[in-house]
Amino acid sequence: MAGRRTNLALLLLIVAAFASGVLMWAVGSGWGRWPTIVHGAAGIAVVVMAPWKSAVSRRGIRRRGAAAALPALGLASMVVVALASGFVHRAGARDAGPVLVMQVHVGAALVALLLALWHVVSRPVRPRAGDLSRRTLLRGALGAAGSAAVTVALPHAGRDVTGSLERGSFRPSAMPVTQWLTDGVPAINGDAWEVRVGDRLWSREELERLGHDQVVATLDCTGGWYAHQRWGGVRLDQLLAASGDPLGGSVVVRSVTGYSRRFPRRDAGVLVLATTVEGKPLSAGHGFPARLVAPNRRGFWWVKWVSEIEVDDRPWWWQPPFPLT
Repeated sequence: MAGRRTNLALLLLIVAAFASGVLMWAVGSGWGRWPTIVHGAAGIAVVVMAPWKSAVSRRGIRRRGAAAALPALGLASMVVVALASGFVHRAGARDAGPVLVMQVHVGAALVALLLALWHVVSRPVRPRAGDLSRRTLLRGALGAAGSAAVTVALPHAGRDVTGSLERGSFRPSAMPVTQWLTDGVPAINGDAWEVRVGDRLWSREELERLGHDQVVATLDCTGGWYAHQRWGGVRLDQLLAASGDPLGGSVVVRSVTGYSRRFPRRDAGVLVLATTVEGKPLSAGHGFPARLVAPNRRGFWWVKWVSEIEVDDRPWWWQPPFPLT
C-alpha cells in the first residue's frame, strides 16, 4: 500500500475511533452496541495497518532524520497507549495505579487526535479520485467487516453494550464511587436537607410519604463500569404534579455542588428521585440524601445530591452534550 494511502487510511481510522468513542460515552442502551463495534473495529484496523505505517515511517526518518520524526513518533506512541489500554480494559482491568484504565485510554486518544491534526496540517494528504476506485472500496469493506467480526468475537469480560465492565450489581457497597470532573462528595445533614421543586420544599420524609416506587435500572458510568441496582424513590412526574405541576418544555435537575442536567419534560414519567438503593439509604458517595435515576442514560445524567428541580421553557438540548465541570 502506498505511503500516501496508508496515511490517509490511518487518519480516517483515528477519526472513526474518536467519533465512535464519543458516541459510546453519550449513548445508554439499545443502539449503543453499534458505536462499540465501530470503535473496536477501528482499533483493530489500526493494528493491522501497523506494518505498512512502520515502512512509511522508516522511509521518512531516512529522508528527514530522526529529529524531524519526533512528533510522528509521539503520535505513534499515543496510538499504542490508547490501543493497549483499550484491549486491557476489554480484558477486564479497571485500575491503572492511581487512575482508571479508561482515563488512560481517553487521555491518550485525545493527545493522539491533536497530534494527528498537527500531522495533517504540516503534511497534508490530498485525496485523489483513485482513492475511491472499486478495488479500494472493496478492500476497505472487507477490512471493515473483518475488523468488526474480530471485535465481536474477542472476549469481553462481561462488558455491557457500551463497553463498560460490571461492578457491584445489586451490591451497592461494591459499586464504585465516582463523580464528574471537579465534583467532590459533600457532607450533607439528611435531617435538615430539603429539595426545592418549583416553589415548594420537600424533606426526605415528605418524599417517602408521597411515593416510593421501586425500579431496577443500570448505572453505566463513563469511567468504564456499570451496575444493576434496585432504586427506591418518587417519580418526577408525581413530584411535579404534587408541587403544582409547573408548565415548561424541560426539567433541570441540580446538585448541591452546582452540577446540573436538563431533560425533556416527557421523560418525567421514567425519571426517579431516589432516596434508597437495594432497600437502604444511599451512601454519601452514591448521592445521599437523594439522587436522580435516569434509566437508559449514561452515568453523567444521574445527578447526585439533588437540591433543586426546576421546569422552564428552554429545550432539553439547550446544554453542552457533556457537562463542562
